[in-house]
Amino acid sequence: MKLRYLFHLLLILTAGLLATFLPGVPQAKVGEALNPGDTAWLLTASGLVLLMTPGLSFFYGGLVDKKSVISTMMQSIVALGIVTILWVVVGFSLSFGDSIGGVIGNPATFFFYRGVGFATHPDFSPTIPFALFSLFQMKFAIITPALVSGGFAERVRFSGYLVFMVLFSLFIYAPLAHMTWHPEGILRNWGVLDFAGGTVVHISAGMAALAGSIYLGPRANKGHSKPHVPYVILGTGLLWFGWFGFNAGSSLAANDVAVLAFLNTTVASSVAMLTWIFFDKMLGRKISAVGACVAAVVGLVAITPGAGFVSVGASILIGMITSLTSYGALHFKNKTDIDDTLDVFPCHGIGGIMGMILTSVFAKDVGLIFGQTKTFLFHILALVLVGLFSYFGSYLLFMITNKLKPLRVRADEEAMGLDQSQHGESIS
Repeated sequence: MKLRYLFHLLLILTAGLLATFLPGVPQAKVGEALNPGDTAWLLTASGLVLLMTPGLSFFYGGLVDKKSVISTMMQSIVALGIVTILWVVVGFSLSFGDSIGGVIGNPATFFFYRGVGFATHPDFSPTIPFALFSLFQMKFAIITPALVSGGFAERVRFSGYLVFMVLFSLFIYAPLAHMTWHPEGILRNWGVLDFAGGTVVHISAGMAALAGSIYLGPRANKGHSKPHVPYVILGTGLLWFGWFGFNAGSSLAANDVAVLAFLNTTVASSVAMLTWIFFDKMLGRKISAVGACVAAVVGLVAITPGAGFVSVGASILIGMITSLTSYGALHFKNKTDIDDTLDVFPCHGIGGIMGMILTSVFAKDVGLIFGQTKTFLFHILALVLVGLFSYFGSYLLFMITNKLKPLRVRADEEAMGLDQSQHGESIS
């Protein structure tokens, strides 16, 4: 068994070495049109987006039972390693390589980062190094499967999760990134607006989490455990801080659009938090720190697709409307048998859906309130198609994964807690 793993590793390394001798794709000369300010900002933004994944690990880890905190956090952290290597090998090519029917990229275009150098690229990075554009996009690919893990926390086998992460990144995330952000992508050519990942990241993660929670079934002790509130607050702070790179960095330049996205990100999340708190108070509930943190994240999700496309006034409405919608969806979900452990679908799925709809309503010049219906109608069509693709595609991948590696832990392992059963570790 160990020899087989060693053989696979040597095979991958050999392929990588061979790839370095293949001719690269033509690019602009190094330094041509390179903007130092844009480059510095995108380096910073890439670091901020990377920080979101450790932030997510604290956010998720604070919401689960004490016996599964390490496992839950590790499901986020391991994406930093798995998806990074996968992105270099073939993920970037599938997402941004030469278009095949506007649906997926040619896996050979940037295989093992062939041709991904330090020159600018006229289509993807006209003022920053092409390699930096790829690194920035890599961080989005990293956090998406980590978001999915919240849907089936406290009951998934770690090795099975790793297999699913690889399959999801290749067959769900990469096509959506290509269709939405590649110049020849189908959704982009329809005029679908997704500034920083409402469709690609949050809707796909929300639908996949819903599929996973239904496929794996509920936990033996369904329901939220006592949260470790300081972890949740810390995670929220790191996510909010990193989200400025997520949204404002998606301008790919240090310009007025980046400032607008930064401003809208701050405002929408703040309004979402206050809306949630006021609604709790209006219904006679105590103001919850966890609720406030969840609401802030909902606001961040909601403004993501429209951060650079809408006005500050619109961001207030987006944060408020989405907060109320996710609030209702979360409480409705709790009355069903669906065990979406960390409410990924009510928060990220619904947040992304509402964000995409409201972006098509409020987007400057092309939104519904400006008398334009084309963007709105194509957004609705895209939401239906992306939702169906993400849900059923992920459900199929869960089935395939379960054939390759069992996904659900045994009853005794679940009772023991995933920290001990999967990692042999404990926080106490």
